[in-house]
Amino acid sequence: MLWLNGLLASLDRPSVGDDLTRRQLELAVLAAPELPQPLGEALAGSDPEVSLQEHLLQEIERRQEAGQPAAADLLLERALLLRRQQDRRQGDALLEQVGARPEDDSHSSAAERQLARDLLAATPQGQAVARPYLHPAEARARAAALGRGPLLEQLSCEALAGSPEPCGAAPAARRAARQLLVVNLLPALILVLGLGLLVRQLWLRWRQGPLPVAPLQGPLLSGVDVVLLVAGGFVVVGELLTPVLLTPLVQRGLVLLGLGGPLRDGVSVVALYLGLMVGPLVILTLMLRGLGTAPSGGWLQFRWLPLTVTVRRAFVGFLMVLPLVSVVGWLQAQLWSDAGGSNPLLELVLKSQNLPALACFAFTAILLAPLFEETIFRGVLLPVAARELGGRWGVVVSAAVFAVAHLSLGELPALFVLGLGLGWLRLSSGRLGASVLMHALWNAMTFSNLVLLGS
Repeated sequence: MLWLNGLLASLDRPSVGDDLTRRQLELAVLAAPELPQPLGEALAGSDPEVSLQEHLLQEIERRQEAGQPAAADLLLERALLLRRQQDRRQGDALLEQVGARPEDDSHSSAAERQLARDLLAATPQGQAVARPYLHPAEARARAAALGRGPLLEQLSCEALAGSPEPCGAAPAARRAARQLLVVNLLPALILVLGLGLLVRQLWLRWRQGPLPVAPLQGPLLSGVDVVLLVAGGFVVVGELLTPVLLTPLVQRGLVLLGLGGPLRDGVSVVALYLGLMVGPLVILTLMLRGLGTAPSGGWLQFRWLPLTVTVRRAFVGFLMVLPLVSVVGWLQAQLWSDAGGSNPLLELVLKSQNLPALACFAFTAILLAPLFEETIFRGVLLPVAARELGGRWGVVVSAAVFAVAHLSLGELPALFVLGLGLGWLRLSSGRLGASVLMHALWNAMTFSNLVLLGS
């Protein structure tokens, strides 16, 4: 019931996909002057400003239809783009909306409201300004204070200074072009390499038969034990009781430590995830102690050594699963484009520019989450299900529970395919450590893309 309610609730959560699309288009607008014609059209489209305008308008209208006021940064960015395209009347109308918002408005900041008022005062409707409105240094400082991304910062500085030159338009374009190349070309190269490895693996299986499966070792628990571990430990103790009991203590501790802003979010995420892990892992430890002497290598068969073998298997598995997840994601987008929200941590990473906070998010996503989730789903659930149902069904069951446990309908198909890849690696290698490392590689790729697009 908890998981079903969580999945249904995900339909009302915002999706990070919209923010990612916007950031990609913003990079394209910034980078367009530095990209040669063929490459520019391939990466940024024929007219990135028009595409970004359409996306911003759709986002504003979507929020209005939901009965929510549009965020000020959306209105400001669209207004400045309209003014750049010489549509001052419509741009000023949007600036008036932002400038007229009350001081206690939760969808705008004081810096955003003041910027809108200053621009309206400095540039009367229909009148061009020949002199800079502010000294370039002050214009850059005021634009940077917005903290809403490089494009809005650049557009604001140009509008405040009256010219793009003092705002470093050329260096900003070069930096955006490099980011755009990394964000687009690097995943494409990895995708091609993974597709080649996947085709090779299918060819070998067709010629040589099924891949030999390593002896599957796991804890001698029953299906009921695993249900109690997942339902009782992971869901009730980890996802239900831990947040209720731990959140007030964490918040009080953060206040005592004087932590605020983005760092507060980062430390809170680490503390709450560690709390979520404790209950299930304590229950699992007590279960394993009741089984008597563990076999050589332990009940969970981590088998990290030799490390080169573990790393190679994890990297190859990561490369081969990437094309499959990409295809599933593309198909879902064609069939159900509005599948609900994504993991809230993704949005925190995308919008944070605080290095200590990002370090906390990275520690949670790249180290804690893979280690904990693989222990539960591939270390315990898969071997027990495989003993009852066979290896292939064990992989399917563990992948399905893994996907549902993330409580996101929009991410469920892709997570299920990722879970199949992680389970296949666990089954074929006999190394839980390889699955942990592959999971960490996947999360690291996602995290680095979010950081690149958010910086």
